[in-house]
Amino acid sequence: MLGMVKNSLLSTVEAWPYRLLGKGEKEQVSYEERACEGGRFAAVELVGKPFDEASKEGAVKLLKYVGGSNDRGVAMGMTAPVSITAFPAEDGSFQQNVKVSVRIPSKFQDNPPSPTDESIKIEERQGMTIYSTQFGGYAKEADYVNHAAKLKAALGSEAAYRKDFYLCNGYDPPMKPYGRRNEVWFVKE
Repeated sequence: MLGMVKNSLLSTVEAWPYRLLGKGEKEQVSYEERACEGGRFAAVELVGKPFDEASKEGAVKLLKYVGGSNDRGVAMGMTAPVSITAFPAEDGSFQQNVKVSVRIPSKFQDNPPSPTDESIKIEERQGMTIYSTQFGGYAKEADYVNHAAKLKAALGSEAAYRKDFYLCNGYDPPMKPYGRRNEVWFVKE
């Protein structure tokens, strides 16, 4: 636990590498199109719990992993964002199934430590192109749903992206009270 706290408070945060492809603004919504690098990710899937509870539980598990709860006992440093894959229901709310993930820091990409928590899996992911919109505050399910609806309206019907899921991203540790950064990402088809 101490390693997790030390890692999140005292280490530098490595950003998920991406290349900006374009920017847009429509209906007072600013958005970006980005090409995000692939790589290895630590991920945990939680089923049967509300989004806010599951995303918090998953993030804590992953923070412990990068903070030293792994087979090498090594604190790896933090990457941002913590990304939550959400699956929208017919009414726009989220189904009780989320996958919380974090990109493994560059230094450990080739040979990541094995998690001691068996619910955490190491996944190899391809790069992806996304549409992203940003907002502040302590984000909850309702905030992500609201900003996803705004991004959908701003993109209109011309943009082709996956409708069966989207990514809810948080960039900041929970103890940061101001200047928080959250994003919704739609993955291009």
